[in-house]
Amino acid sequence: MEMNLGNLLLAQAPAMQPDPKGEMIKLVGMLGLMGVMFYFVALRPQQKRAKEHAALLKTVKTGDKVTTTSGILGVVLSVKEKTVTIRSADAKLEITKAAVAEITERGNEKSES
Repeated sequence: MEMNLGNLLLAQAPAMQPDPKGEMIKLVGMLGLMGVMFYFVALRPQQKRAKEHAALLKTVKTGDKVTTTSGILGVVLSVKEKTVTIRSADAKLEITKAAVAEITERGNEKSES
């Protein structure tokens, strides 16, 4: 009995089919791995920056030189619960605390004791 090449390929065809359960496990594994990578590349650094910014806003005090998110440079005149009053050149501005991007120089606030 001779088997030609076509019959040989047909006989092996079912064995060459990928296992559907195995493929599903690989797909779920890859999606899980991508989710973990997304967390460490995008979400975790953003949460870290948000915590640092919140800590920075808690330390803002009168006399500090600040830069706002819109690029305005000014000196803090007063700090309220949700707003900060700054003087920039001849203008006096009241901005939200969230608009403070960084403290460029700490002021010399005298303590009254």
